[in-house]
Amino acid sequence: MKLISLLGATGSIGTQTLDVVRHHREEFKIVAMSTGKNIDLACEQAREFKPKLLSVQSKDDYEKARHNVPAETKVVYGDEGLLEVATYPESAILVNAVLGSVGLVPTLAAIEAGKTIAIANKETLVTAGHIVTAAAKAHQVSLLPVDSEHSAIFQALNGENKREIEKLILTASGGSFRDLSRDELKEVTVEQALNHPNWSMGAKITIDSATMMNKGLEVIEAYWLFDIPYERIEVVLHKESIIHSMVEFVDHSVIAQLGTPDMRVPIQYALTYPKRLAGQSEERLNLAEVGKLHFSQLDMERFRCMALAYEAGRIGGTMPTVLNAANEVAVALFLDKQLSFLGIESVIEQALERHDVIAAPTLEEIKAVDEETRAFIRSTVN
Repeated sequence: MKLISLLGATGSIGTQTLDVVRHHREEFKIVAMSTGKNIDLACEQAREFKPKLLSVQSKDDYEKARHNVPAETKVVYGDEGLLEVATYPESAILVNAVLGSVGLVPTLAAIEAGKTIAIANKETLVTAGHIVTAAAKAHQVSLLPVDSEHSAIFQALNGENKREIEKLILTASGGSFRDLSRDELKEVTVEQALNHPNWSMGAKITIDSATMMNKGLEVIEAYWLFDIPYERIEVVLHKESIIHSMVEFVDHSVIAQLGTPDMRVPIQYALTYPKRLAGQSEERLNLAEVGKLHFSQLDMERFRCMALAYEAGRIGGTMPTVLNAANEVAVALFLDKQLSFLGIESVIEQALERHDVIAAPTLEEIKAVDEETRAFIRSTVN
C-alpha cells in the first residue's frame, strides 16, 4: 500500500485525488493532508479518510478542526503545518495540489526528505524551476507530472530516447472565450469566464484557461520537467481536449496520448507509476462517436498571455516568478471584479517590463521578488 501526503485536499485536484484513493483503498492511504479555507469539507474528508495529520491555515481554523476530526488525527496549522504534512515520515509520495506559489517551500522540504513528488502545482516549477529540479536530482527524487498535458508527454516518452525528441506539442482547449475576438473580450464577465467548455476546475485555473496563462505556465513547466528548449515546445489549439499532448521525434513520427477530459486519470497514473490500475469511470473514449478532432494554430496576439509566458520563460531568472505572482494577484482582482478581463494581461505586462532580472536567484530572492510583484499589482488598482 502506498502512503500519501496531500497538499490542498479541498481543491479541485485534491478532491479528485481523494476520489482516486476512495476507489482504490487497497492500494492507497492518505496519512497526512492540508486544506485551505474550506474547513467544513476538510473535517468531512478527515472523518472519511482518517489521516494521522491535518494542517489548516490559521489558529482559528485549528480550534474548529480539532473538535471535528477523528481522535487519531493530529491537527496543526500555518506554514509549519504545511511543512509537517509535506515531510510526514510515513508517506512515500507527496501530491502537491495546492494553488499558487505556497507549494514551493513544502515541496523542497519533501524532496530533501526523499519523497516522490506528484506535482499538480505548476507554480512551484514556474517560480523556482532551477532550484526544484536541482534538488530533485541531488536527492534522486522523481518529479511525476499530474497536469494532463505533462502526464501525456511523460507517457509518450516511456521507453523513448530523449535525444531523439524533435519537439513537444501541448494542446490547449482555448478556454471559455476561444471563439471571441479581442474586441469582444473587453466586456466579458467573471461568470462567463468561469464557464469552461471541457474541464471542471477551480476558479483560478478556469480563468487562467480563459486567458491562456494556464498554458503559458505549462510551457514553462514543460521546460523544467523535460529539459527541452522553448523553441521546441509548441502549443496547438484543440477544442475537444481529447489529445492531451504529443511528442514529435526526429524521424517526424508523432506519439500522442488520448483520453476523455478526466483529471482522475493523470492523477491515478502519477500515484501508480510505473503500473496502471483500472479506471474509475465507465466513460471510455469512443473515436467513432467523436467523429472529428479539430486543431488550429495559436495566435500569440489574440492570446497575449501566451506571448508573455514564452518571453518570461526565455529570459529566465526571476522573470517567471514575476509572471506567476502578477498573474495570481491579477486573477484574484478580476474574480473580485476590481479588474477587467483584458486588464489581467495588461498589469502582468507592466510588472514584467519594470522588473530587473536576477539571473540565478536564491530562494530568498525569489520570495522577495514574489512579494514585491504582488504589492505592485495591488497598487495598480488603488
